[in-house]
Amino acid sequence: MTEILETPKLVVVFGGSGFIGRHVVRALAMRGYRIRVGCRRPDLAGHLQPLGNVGQIQPVQANVRVRWSIDRAVEGADHVVNLVGILHESGRQRFNTVHQFGAQAIAEAARAAGAGLTHVSALGADVQSPSAYARTKALGERAVLSTIPDAVILSPSIAFGPEDGFFNRFASMARFSPALPLIGGGNTRFQPVYAADIAEAVARSVDGLVAGGKVYELGGPNQVTFKECMQELLAITDRKRLLVPLPWWLADFMAFFLGLLPKPLLTRDQVTQLRAHNVVSAEADREGRTLAGLGIQARSLGAILPSYLWRFRAAGQFQRKTAG
Repeated sequence: MTEILETPKLVVVFGGSGFIGRHVVRALAMRGYRIRVGCRRPDLAGHLQPLGNVGQIQPVQANVRVRWSIDRAVEGADHVVNLVGILHESGRQRFNTVHQFGAQAIAEAARAAGAGLTHVSALGADVQSPSAYARTKALGERAVLSTIPDAVILSPSIAFGPEDGFFNRFASMARFSPALPLIGGGNTRFQPVYAADIAEAVARSVDGLVAGGKVYELGGPNQVTFKECMQELLAITDRKRLLVPLPWWLADFMAFFLGLLPKPLLTRDQVTQLRAHNVVSAEADREGRTLAGLGIQARSLGAILPSYLWRFRAAGQFQRKTAG
């Protein structure tokens, strides 16, 4: 008698070629799902193929500003994951277009396809926020839940990992600059979360192990200030650099000009975001809407950063740690 094998479920991941996306794709591939990655440039998503078996991962062209491309990408899906987000505006990529209307379009397409939805937002999302990034992220959450009430929303703090744009950027800066800036004095608190831990939370939601209709706040095991992040980075890369406090007014002034660059080092909206702490709320912790509540043991900065910041040491992985 011939055994009929069940076809693995199809998960569509929008933004799967990005930083967090590659970790999400890897986590889903390890579970055996078929994965369709919706991205603007599928020709640049070749790095995803080795994360799964032959034919398991399929990049397709999709743009959250083009509704028909979303509908086409979602066709036949069992579950949809939305990771799309931008850190600064450029060209036609605007915060409200991507974070709000894009999120709603994906949710509507998922509902039409009868698929579940996991939406990755950001910790600190608030409709009253003076930051356009945080405000549109919150409006996106609202649009998703109004369209699919049992959707799972995951809101991580600043994410770190081998391809991150935070620690890698400042570590690279420390190679040439005698000083690193502490925006607003460096007192803003974060709860950095490892990208692979975010991916595990996404995968568990796809598995059906996460209750829908809630916003989960994802943070690492420790709260650290901006200054402490820089100190940790310098200790790991074994470099001595001055940490110079940058008053809010001066940071805002510099961000005005830096924001004009094609790939801005800092924008005024990012300075605005840094005025608010970015940590898991006591309410989310109490209600179990955290990584720990999902049964995931978050990994710390100290456990992960050395595994990829070693390349910023003067002698790379062969450098001996200096005393003190």
